[in-house]
Amino acid sequence: MLTFDDVKAAAERLRGVAHRTPVLTSRTLDERLGAQVLLKAENFQRVGAFKFRGAYNAISRLDSARLERGVAAYSSGNHAQAVALAARLAGTTATIVMPHDAPVAKAEATAGYGARIVRYDRYSQDRRQIAEQLAAEHGLTVVPPYDHHDVMAGQGTTALELVEEAGQLDALVVPVGGGGLISGCATAVRALSPATRVIGVEPEAGDDVRRSLSAGHRVEIPVPRTIADGQAITAPGELTFEVVRRLVDEVVLVSDDEIRAAMRLLFERLKIVVEPSGATALAALLAGRAPARGRVGVVLSGGNVDLRRFSELLDG
Repeated sequence: MLTFDDVKAAAERLRGVAHRTPVLTSRTLDERLGAQVLLKAENFQRVGAFKFRGAYNAISRLDSARLERGVAAYSSGNHAQAVALAARLAGTTATIVMPHDAPVAKAEATAGYGARIVRYDRYSQDRRQIAEQLAAEHGLTVVPPYDHHDVMAGQGTTALELVEEAGQLDALVVPVGGGGLISGCATAVRALSPATRVIGVEPEAGDDVRRSLSAGHRVEIPVPRTIADGQAITAPGELTFEVVRRLVDEVVLVSDDEIRAAMRLLFERLKIVVEPSGATALAALLAGRAPARGRVGVVLSGGNVDLRRFSELLDG
């Protein structure tokens, strides 16, 4: 069971390695929503996303024998980059299974950190199966993108830092893919700010977590087709779903157009670039899907999108 002690231990491992990302505010945003909005800007994290926290926490705990053999991961981009960089910092090698249609900027960055990339078709092949086969053949340690105790604990340091800096929150709104980020964040917030309402946000096409909560068990859906590629997950993790079921109050949905609107506002008003998955939490507030009352923390989970794609997205 993931505990707040696990999150605090992860914070110590990440101290001086991960960035302590800023908490941004906007008077325009506060006036529009009628609340004090506190944006945890993980687009300024190493590799441009919160994923570095979990990847480094997990890899830093491997023994020398495992580090000597190397690590493997499967990801559409942000976890791929995070594992690649964390592996390099730990003095080991990384093999990353990435879909053929992964964003070019994310694939190039992953390779730039020194990782070996193995491509697959996300609509016809099982990425986890490919990674586990490679691991078995080469003695690699698989670092999953979300369904892993140390990964979840590392992601939870996002909310730990937010509450330490901003104080008690009335609500915390978090993007949900496989559930690693919201599991860690909910664990931290329940310890530090128990009255906080924790709200997850999924793209409409990728509502596997909300369906799973309604059904009372993990539900698998077809591969989602959404601009939020980091949330194109078919089912919540086994470990993460149990945490979400216990600690998350609600999961809401946003459309691709609502995500675009949030990206545009962040660019025009706060002068920052956020990728689609990174904008879903704010999109939920702007669209009225998540309550905007009192002091609301919002996780901007990443900013990995190249200029051409960013322009295409804002043009619709």
